[in-house]
Amino acid sequence: MKIAAVSDDSVTISQHFGRAPFYVVVTVEEGRVIGREVREKMGHAHFAGEHHHGHEHGPDPRGHGFDAAAQSRHARMIAAIADCDVLLARGMGAGAYESIRQAGIRPVLTDIVRIDDAVQAYLEGRLEDHPERLH
Repeated sequence: MKIAAVSDDSVTISQHFGRAPFYVVVTVEEGRVIGREVREKMGHAHFAGEHHHGHEHGPDPRGHGFDAAAQSRHARMIAAIADCDVLLARGMGAGAYESIRQAGIRPVLTDIVRIDDAVQAYLEGRLEDHPERLH
């Protein structure tokens, strides 16, 4: 199993999925961490020149982040962790959350700050998902 966490510093879980520059990917076998790597993550800065609103046909009734342009950006952000089972973040938009789910990755919004602590909590079955952290 591979667990990814969005991060600004490779130690803590970022509060904002879209802005984080890295993924820390932890490989787990038989309940033990056997590997850890840092991967570059596309983020909002990579898409600065693109049209961000996607309201050509009116805003999506589900809210921000569900229009086709946003879904395309999310897919490009998620591509680097296509081999992962879980994604840990401390906050993200509802559109990104749904894009991650549709990619077959379980997004978990946690209030745990340190990546290692959150991974351990997940492995012990005590990591709580906090959907109120969606924005």
